[in-house]
Amino acid sequence: MIEYKDTQNRYNLPSEVKYCTKCTISNQRPRITFDENGVCAACQYSEFKNSKIDWVLRDKELEELCDKYRRNDGSYDVIVPSSGGKDSAFTAYQLKYKYGMNPLTVTWSPHLWTKDGFDNFQEHIHVGGFDNVLGTPNGTVHRKLTKISFEVLGDPFQPFIYGQTHYPMQMALKHNVSLIMYGENGEVEYGGNMKNAFKPNRDWKNGHKEQYFSGLAPEDLLEYGITSNDILPYMAPDNEKLEKLGLDIHFFGYYKKWVPQELYYHAVEYTGFKPRYARNEGTYSKYASFDDQIDGFHYYLSYIKFGIARATSDSAHEIRDGHISREEGISLIKRFDGEFPKEHFQTFLKYCDITEEYYYEVIDSWRSPHLWEKKSGNWELKNPIWKENK
Repeated sequence: MIEYKDTQNRYNLPSEVKYCTKCTISNQRPRITFDENGVCAACQYSEFKNSKIDWVLRDKELEELCDKYRRNDGSYDVIVPSSGGKDSAFTAYQLKYKYGMNPLTVTWSPHLWTKDGFDNFQEHIHVGGFDNVLGTPNGTVHRKLTKISFEVLGDPFQPFIYGQTHYPMQMALKHNVSLIMYGENGEVEYGGNMKNAFKPNRDWKNGHKEQYFSGLAPEDLLEYGITSNDILPYMAPDNEKLEKLGLDIHFFGYYKKWVPQELYYHAVEYTGFKPRYARNEGTYSKYASFDDQIDGFHYYLSYIKFGIARATSDSAHEIRDGHISREEGISLIKRFDGEFPKEHFQTFLKYCDITEEYYYEVIDSWRSPHLWEKKSGNWELKNPIWKENK
């Protein structure tokens, strides 16, 4: 019997589900806040971004940052964590061809590449014209970590997040590069902890356990039968070494107005990016997060735990960008949010060495009674957005 996870208390979720009055996100997204008018932090920041930021001044700040770290001896001067997707493609291209930097793109490999994802990764290097280091950890260990993360964290994608966060730090140390430039700040753009909303860089010294790692850092997995040697590739380098290097982690989205659809068009034109052959399961879009066959299960578990899946996140951002109305977003959520990721389901079961029955047992252990109820043998959200105020 799988132990019930008490998701509500674990993530400190409000008992009453409320939706942002401007977009489609709910107060069940961890760390998000709403103001007295019921507007979420992401919408508040979007309004600030659209009306208060002097982007000419921000560009000047970026030029000054590049001047500080730029090298003229042919060595790398900035690390860009990169999947070959639209965000990292835009970031790396701009830094290299507009600001005269010499980026090393660093990729933490999915263990279950999709064909479309791998093709875009190759195009990113060969059409975009970037040097790249690909980190591929022990496959047996990664498989164990994926299964443990699915069971214990309700997110099989967590091992990838460990590597995506820490591997660029390892490469920065190895190549003596002080500057790491990520694309967007997801916490700010999608709603979460807003402590970094008004500054360009990220505090790496205090770790990422709560914000990025769901409360479980890589070293915490040792109690689940993972050895110190196994977990080493997923760990951050020693803080003392990073301080000596002068590590400085920035978000390109601080300097550039971040509009996902426009980044997509840029990546198509300049780095050979191609959208997925069809829309992603669980949403209506087809140009983001499709390089790993595990992606869909990450978003589906978010739906189970928080009642928030891909169509909610996508529509909320597009409402803020002025591309669709809130009413259109709600219609898209009703049609696509929570769609089961069946395309790679059998691959996922085989990869984690679990049965279909066990998969659903784990899934149901993450359902909170304040969000879910069973009707006629089927699980349903108690308060979906399309029943708002009814």
